[in-house]
Amino acid sequence: MPQPPRPAGAFTLAAGAADSPVLLHVPHSAREIPDDVRTSIVLDGPALERELDHITDAHTARIAETAAGACALTPWVFANRLSRLVVDPERFPDGREEMLAVGMGAVYTHTTHREVLRAAGADPEPLLDRYFRPYARAMSEAVAGRLAATGRAVIVDVHSYPSRPLPYELHGDGPRPEVCLGTDPFHTPPALLAAAREAFAGCGDVGLDSPFAGTYVPLEFYGTDPRVSALMVEIRRDTYMSEPGGPAGPGLTRLASALTALVDALPG
Repeated sequence: MPQPPRPAGAFTLAAGAADSPVLLHVPHSAREIPDDVRTSIVLDGPALERELDHITDAHTARIAETAAGACALTPWVFANRLSRLVVDPERFPDGREEMLAVGMGAVYTHTTHREVLRAAGADPEPLLDRYFRPYARAMSEAVAGRLAATGRAVIVDVHSYPSRPLPYELHGDGPRPEVCLGTDPFHTPPALLAAAREAFAGCGDVGLDSPFAGTYVPLEFYGTDPRVSALMVEIRRDTYMSEPGGPAGPGLTRLASALTALVDALPG
C-alpha cells in the first residue's frame, strides 16, 4: 500500500554522532497550526492563543537542542514543528488511549479546560493520515537507525507541565515535583532511571510517574524489543519560564545542563 507523503516541515531529525544510541524526542514544543487545520478549530483567535499557552511545552525544543550541543557524544534530536493541536503524536491512535475520556486522543476535540476545540462529529482520519502516521513512521525509522548503527536505542522524551493542574488532567491530584520522570515497566531499565535521578538532582525534587506517567516508544517496538529503552522527562514550567506561555528564564540553562549530564552518563 502506498504511504502518504510526509508533510514538509512538520517534524525534523537533527543528526547526532553516528555511534550515539540516544534520541531526544520533543513532541509538544511548537505552536504552529497550518491554515487548513486552523479552519477545523472553533476557538476564536484570542481563545486559541490562550489554549496554546496552556497546552504547549514551551521552550522544550530549546532545552533539548542546547543540551545536545553540549554533549560529549551528540545525540539525535527528533522534534515536532507543529502544535499538538494538529495531532498529538504521542497518543495511541485507537481505543487504548485513556485521554479519549476528555477528548484528547490523537486528534483533540476538547481543550485543556474541557471546552470544545473541534465540532462534534469531526472526522479525525484526514489528520491522522496526513500528520500522525507519517510522524510515527519517521520516528520508527529514526529508532531503527539507532538500532542498526549501535545495537540499541535510548529515547529521552522532553516535556513540561504546569505548576498547577489543568482540568483535562486525569491524574492531577498527585505530587508535582520540579522534575517528573515517566517510566515504562518494559522499556525503562533501572540504570537509565538511576542516571536520570542523578543528573536532575540539582534541579529540585525528582519524582516518578506523577503527575504524568509512561514513555513514548514507536508501536513497532513497543512492548516487544528490549533493545529500545525510554524515559520521559517532565519539567515543571515554573522552574524555567513564566507561566502559562511566557518567556524562558535562567532555569532553562540549568535544566539543559542536567539533560546533557544524563546523555553523557549513558554509554555510547
